[in-house]
Formats: sequence, C-alpha cells, structure tokens
Amino acid sequence: MKPIRTKLRLLPFDYAVRNLGRSTLRLALGFGGSVLVVLLVIGAAAFLRGMGQSLAITGGERNVILLGSGSEESVERSEIPYRAAGIAAASIDGVRERLGERYVSPEIHVALTAGIGEDGTESDLVVVRGVLPSAFLVHASVHITHGRMPIAGRDEILVGGLVATKLGADRIGVGDRIRIDDRMWTVSGTFRAPQTVLDAEIWMPLSDLQVVAQRDNLSCVVLTLDSTDHIEDVAAFAAERLDLELTSMSEREYYAALSEFFGPVRLMVVVTAALIAIGGILGGINTMYAAFASRVRELGTLQVLGFTRTAVVVSIVQEAILTTSAGALTAAVIGAVWLDRVAVQFSMGAFGLVVDAPVIVSGLVAGVLLGCLGALPPTVRCLRLSVHEALKA
Repeated sequence: MKPIRTKLRLLPFDYAVRNLGRSTLRLALGFGGSVLVVLLVIGAAAFLRGMGQSLAITGGERNVILLGSGSEESVERSEIPYRAAGIAAASIDGVRERLGERYVSPEIHVALTAGIGEDGTESDLVVVRGVLPSAFLVHASVHITHGRMPIAGRDEILVGGLVATKLGADRIGVGDRIRIDDRMWTVSGTFRAPQTVLDAEIWMPLSDLQVVAQRDNLSCVVLTLDSTDHIEDVAAFAAERLDLELTSMSEREYYAALSEFFGPVRLMVVVTAALIAIGGILGGINTMYAAFASRVRELGTLQVLGFTRTAVVVSIVQEAILTTSAGALTAAVIGAVWLDRVAVQFSMGAFGLVVDAPVIVSGLVAGVLLGCLGALPPTVRCLRLSVHEALKA
C-alpha cells in the first residue's frame, strides 16, 4: 500500500506582509540593520571595483613602456637616457603616426610634495609627470576640461580631476596656486582621465620637471603601436640596444603588476567588511531573537490550526526577507547616489568608487542572505518548544 502524500500547506503570503506592521520597533530595527550592512557591502565592493578598474583601464591596449632595466615594478625609480626617445621613434617599426607626428611620449615620473596655497599647509605626496604635447596622443583617456596646456618656463601646471581630493581641497581651478617642492606653480588648466590613476596626477612641461627634479634623463618612453603584433619588435629593440639599458612591457602588464601590489590592501578591505558584516548579522539575529520571544504563543497557535513547522518557518523567513530586501533596495539607492565616483586616496594617487550593476547585485544578495540568516536561528529555537509549552508561554 502506497503512503498518502499530502501537499504542504503554507501560510498566505499576505500574512507575512501584514506582520510587518504589527511592531514598528521590530520593523525599524530590521530595516535599519539591513541598510547598514548592505551599505557596508556595497562600499567594500565599490572600493574593490574602483581600484581594480582604475589600474586596469589606465593602460592602453596598444601602448608599450620603455623603462630602465630592473625598474619594472615602479616607473618612478626608472632612469633611461634622454636620447632613448628619439632612437626608439626612429628604430621601431609599427609606431603609430598621424600627420607626421609619431605617437612617442618621453616622460618623467616623480613623487613630490604638493600643497594648496602659498603656505601649502594641506600637503601630500603627488605623482608629477613631466610631458610633451605628444603625451596626449599616447594617453587617449586624458582630456583637458578647462584652460590650456602649460607653457614651459612659466611655472604652469595641468591638474587632474582627483588632485583636489588628494590635497584635501574642495576644488582646484584655473589660476589657483599650488606649492610643489617649495615652489609656487599656477594652474593653467585641468584635465580628466575618468577611472584611471592619471586623474590623480599633476602634469608639467618636461623641461620644467627636469629642473625641479635636477635630472637630465627620463623615467620612461611610452609608445602607441599600430597593432599589438609589433609589441615583439619593441622587446627586440630593447634587447638589442644594450647601451640604453632598456626593458619593455605593455602598459596593461605594468598596471596589472601594480594592481597585484595592492592585493593585500584589497584583501584587508574584504576581511574588514566581512567581519563587520558578520557583526551586523549577529546583531540582527539578536534583534530577531528578542522579536520572536514575544511571538512564541503565535507560532504555537499556528501549529494548532494545522500548519506544520516547515510552513511556519517559511512564513517567518518571508517576513524577514521582505524587511531586509526593503533595506537592501534603500541601501542600493543611497550607494548609487552618494557613493558612486566618490574619490578615495591611496598611496600617492586616488581613484573613484564604482557603484555599477555587479556592485548593486552583491548588495541585494547580501540583503536576502541577511534575511535568511537572521530569521532561521531564532525561528528554529522557538519551534523547538512543544505546542502546549508554546501556548503557555
């Protein structure tokens, strides 16, 4: 004889919805806790996403860097002869060219102390890049938003969009004065290079930075190729010219290595966010325990009416997920409005938080998980009581 199988009888969904309004305090605690926890998850994910994108997008797909041998991990430490730029432009096949101008940018990268105003009280280390006009050919993401290019010999500079955040200022505009290495410079223009580390740099004429840094050599030469097939030609040139002591690597490879260098920072952010999220979940569980302590008799009554313990658990989890999902949606809106593109300092640079679709999804998933994890333990504990014990509670 086959056993009789009965269909699981669940409580109506609107029962969970009506229960949300029974206790304003319980609803406020659950909603507020989920908003805080999900905001934390979104903030951590936006931090990781912003740092990763700023380092990944900075490198051009067809850009190659020539730098000093042994300086592959930091272009600021690299030194190559000034003549290397001209030799590379004339010797390497496949360098992109337009209207007779080759896409070759000799550059100096130096970390210098910079501050706002005459006294420069709010000072910090900033990457200063000495460039020629050809730099705008190889760095296609850079666009001047206000003003003009600085003119050599006039103590003028070009400032990235995130430099103000780096120096603790609200904004930096054309005509403002910035003290760099105990010398005042006038901002001739501002530029933006969205989602790249270039956006936190100060650019000045190459000859001016040579005087400031007291050097007659270069940090690197950046070239843009017609196609990635010519990358091997650049590597062959660097290997053949032993007198120049060069090494070559694509820009993508350089910034990928830089991203790996900041791996411990990202890990620390993830661990910190996880610990705080766990603390928030435990706090939510405590709140749920307190909330369900007064509902033991209600859960017992539902069992007397014929609903199984499984049906009661499903209803309570639905109620918790509704609360935390509302909090997660609110946190997602707050994150998209207030956290997206917020500038964050790191080392000698800065980057913007990125609140995009994957970040929002991670926050919403965290809200749903919070509802499940917060509701299950106290519900199971309450349902361990027998029916007559629950009715007498």
